[in-house]
Amino acid sequence: MNIQTIIVVILFASALFYIGRMVYKSLTAKKGCGGNCKCGVDFSGIETDKAHQ
Repeated sequence: MNIQTIIVVILFASALFYIGRMVYKSLTAKKGCGGNCKCGVDFSGIETDKAHQ
């Protein structure tokens, strides 16, 4: 194997890993909002049980 073939194989394997990681992250279940949610919903007017105690 010459150096060009080794470089191409490494780049191809890296690309496969990157695409596989993106697909895996998009298919895994999300556990709610991560705190940096940009859903645009304002929850400031909602009263909780703690406010009445």
